[in-house]
Amino acid sequence: PAMAVSDIGIAMGAAGTDVAMETGDIVLMSDDLSKIPYALRLSQRSIKNIRQNIIASLAIVAFLIPAALIGWIGLLTGLLLNEISALVVIVNGLRLLK
Repeated sequence: PAMAVSDIGIAMGAAGTDVAMETGDIVLMSDDLSKIPYALRLSQRSIKNIRQNIIASLAIVAFLIPAALIGWIGLLTGLLLNEISALVVIVNGLRLLK
């Protein structure tokens, strides 16, 4: 189909076929085309959020590993800080639900 060779394919979820929804890059679950700008903004916010989460988690691990090797922090402290960093990443991801 034409959607398979296009640069970006948008399938309409309510009226679209299963093949179109599997092939499409974007699947709108309603027939409202005015939601395309919202979908694009959401995808941009998602990419930004993913980058923030990766940078934050890598920065914390980059601090924790040398700090644990040198002996600045103990095992329990390192474990707690690692779990707190995971919670920070989760909470940051939840901001997309607004």
